[in-house]
Amino acid sequence: MSPFQAPAPRRAALTVWAAGLFAYVVAVASRTSFGVAGLPATERFEISAAVLSLFPVLQLAVYAGAQVPVGMVLDRVGSRAMLAGGGAVLALAHLALALAETLPAALAARVLVGLGDAAMFVPVMRLLPAWFPVSRVPLLTQVTGLVGQVGQLISAVPFLAVLLDRGWTTAFGALAALAALTVPVTLLLVRNQPRPVVAVPARSVPARVPVAAVLAEPGAWLGFFTHFVCLFPANTFLLLWGVPFLTDGQGVSAEAASLLLSLTAMTGVVTGPLTGVLSARHPLRRSWMVIGVVALVAATWASVLALPGPRPLWHLVILAVALGATMSVAAVGFDVARQFVPPGRLGMATGMVNVGGFSASLLSIFLVGAVLDLVSAGRSPGLADYRVALGTQVVLWAVGLTGLLILRPRARRRLAETQGVVVPPVRQVIARMRRGSTQGETHP
Repeated sequence: MSPFQAPAPRRAALTVWAAGLFAYVVAVASRTSFGVAGLPATERFEISAAVLSLFPVLQLAVYAGAQVPVGMVLDRVGSRAMLAGGGAVLALAHLALALAETLPAALAARVLVGLGDAAMFVPVMRLLPAWFPVSRVPLLTQVTGLVGQVGQLISAVPFLAVLLDRGWTTAFGALAALAALTVPVTLLLVRNQPRPVVAVPARSVPARVPVAAVLAEPGAWLGFFTHFVCLFPANTFLLLWGVPFLTDGQGVSAEAASLLLSLTAMTGVVTGPLTGVLSARHPLRRSWMVIGVVALVAATWASVLALPGPRPLWHLVILAVALGATMSVAAVGFDVARQFVPPGRLGMATGMVNVGGFSASLLSIFLVGAVLDLVSAGRSPGLADYRVALGTQVVLWAVGLTGLLILRPRARRRLAETQGVVVPPVRQVIARMRRGSTQGETHP
């Protein structure tokens, strides 16, 4: 928090956070709404399943591509304006989708959904260090992500019910109205930061944050690769390839596959607060947590894919739990960026971190699909084909871990130069613990 700011009153901080959470929940509902509207979409626009897959891929590509520009604008205008603008874009997008009669019109509307969604998460993340003590931010980051998943419930239950009962136009029209509601809520309740005690000198707030300044921050890249290497396995499984692998490859029923995907999401909910606490208590050892969870999920995938025959249900349950754990650790990337990047560049850096996980997810989903088509040679893919295709995830794990290990020492050197914080070797920490010191490291 800036020295010119007074400590934020608890009630005011919670009000601002709650309003930001509402906007983010609506964004997640918008993002996931097409997942339950697939069959009505194929009928409305007379398209095949292959063409239908264009909707989530295009939306995700726009979302990832917009993160850094959104961060740049956020650093200039603040969270309040970004959230209100994102809500307005989402409302327009859903209204256009409600009225769309042709495939190009529907695809254009879904591009707008990706753009509006991109303007929601990063501004909410920016509010946390402005309104809450630094020690609470890692836990609140996890809670924000967990509460946002309520949006999936909105799309899966009430939105789907309206879609089936009242039809396409009414369902997406209702979603447009919900998105429009975020605009007045944001304008009334969200403030970018607590009221300052004294005026901040104009020269202390840069009018423009150079992109090169953020790209030169090794801590921003460390957060990028943290998000990159942790998020893509869960997204690859949840967004597209989990159900086909489980049903066609492992012979699991559709109901059991749905439960396994739900278990992955619920594991993220359970492990999220624990991840936040560990990130706050040990900010100088976050990369060890990342490496550990990546090793866990990679080893679990290897055991599922390498052992012969379909795996028993208990083995698939372990896979679902491991994927949920790595999904929650992905948010540590935002904690890393906050630790190393100056506040004036934090919006752009947060967007850059978010690009990491979603660009890796796009690459992974595409790579699995391309290899699956290649090895199946036009026939219905079987377990052997899925083993080869899903095994390609090792490429992205290698890229992510290599980036992480290269950037970690550079980020630590920058931390020592700019903040005077030296990360002691692990052997010194262990020696101190043996001498009876049980106090966790504190945030620099």
